[in-house]
Amino acid sequence: MNPVVGLDVAKGESQVQAFLEKKKPFKKSFKVAHTLEGLHVLHTFLKEVEDVSGIKPPIVMESTGHYHMPVVQFFEKRGYLLIIINPLISYRAKSTSLRKVKTDIIDAQHLCEMYYKEDLESYKKRGIQLLNLRNLTRQHENLTGMYVQTKLQFQSVLDQVFPEYVGVFGDLYSDVSLLTILTFPTSEEILMASEETVSKKIKELCNSRSQKWASNQASKLISAASRNPFQQTLYQSLLISLKMLIGILLEYKKHLSNLEEEIDALAKNIEEYKIIQSIPGIGEKIAATIISEIGEIDRFNHPKKLVAFAGIDPSVFESGTFKGTKNRITKRGSSRLRHALFTAVRCAIRDSRKSRTTKELIPRNKKLRAFYDKKREEGKPYRVSIIACANKLLHWIYALLKNKTVFQDVA
Repeated sequence: MNPVVGLDVAKGESQVQAFLEKKKPFKKSFKVAHTLEGLHVLHTFLKEVEDVSGIKPPIVMESTGHYHMPVVQFFEKRGYLLIIINPLISYRAKSTSLRKVKTDIIDAQHLCEMYYKEDLESYKKRGIQLLNLRNLTRQHENLTGMYVQTKLQFQSVLDQVFPEYVGVFGDLYSDVSLLTILTFPTSEEILMASEETVSKKIKELCNSRSQKWASNQASKLISAASRNPFQQTLYQSLLISLKMLIGILLEYKKHLSNLEEEIDALAKNIEEYKIIQSIPGIGEKIAATIISEIGEIDRFNHPKKLVAFAGIDPSVFESGTFKGTKNRITKRGSSRLRHALFTAVRCAIRDSRKSRTTKELIPRNKKLRAFYDKKREEGKPYRVSIIACANKLLHWIYALLKNKTVFQDVA
């Protein structure tokens, strides 16, 4: 016998269907909750399948974000073979039927049928450190997105209250800048206070700088207030929004800083982190994102599989004598890994000054820049050249992680 159990995973529950052999279902399909009690019921059923067939059945399920994780953790500890497949693969298999039927029971049956038809790879466990790092980098990315949106809202309100404030401080979103505008949100309040009062307050907000610097900033602020077209703010709602957005920005900055410290501390204990950082152009944050999204490199037995996982492999379209020439990348893999690779490529091919004492400029990554220049000379557009470089970079990363060696960038 060749038993298998298919789970159609949903939020908080799974539809279960077992097969003893191809086209030989075992008992009726049923649902179990993702609670400890429900998982024990499923475990009892799996033991029943094992008693009948004499073989411990593998479990087949789709990758469903985080919904399948309770099942994975429960049965991984109990030594079951887990097969987690890409939903695109199962969707393609379901589409081969002429009848358009979509139920949880049929989906669970399809997963079992796929086990007999397809050559499916077993689930390879990612290290706990890598999973923790992935969770932190993804949270950092999500929080950064919200931080950027809040900055745009803040800028919109500031344009209606105090547009001349931009330029008073070198960084509009520095702590001292945000706290200053929080203390003096309108031109009227600044002009009513003396320059000495404003200077003293700025020095309190940024104690690490000199009094001379604070006085200079106070002079700039008063000058900006005198040029401000909104000498009086008619809409108090804008001031309320401004203060609220400043509070949110300061909180986001604090949380992002804490996340960065946690990511850095965790990543330093991972060998792959140092290996990837040896590639010129890849900094701490990008290196952490790349290794957390790739996971354990042993999951991939060929660099092309890693390229496909990143979704930067070219799509192929041929029919009869027709062959497509303008083929886009598939974009079916990890979007976060893809974005990190593109960022790494742009940093790597960028010119940087050799030292502060000379005007000589050299690319951060000479090998990758030479490859990029070659593609551009061949007439390839900028985006196509960047994608080609990302593909090349991923092949390098695969080789370095497999061989556990560092990158050598020679002239």
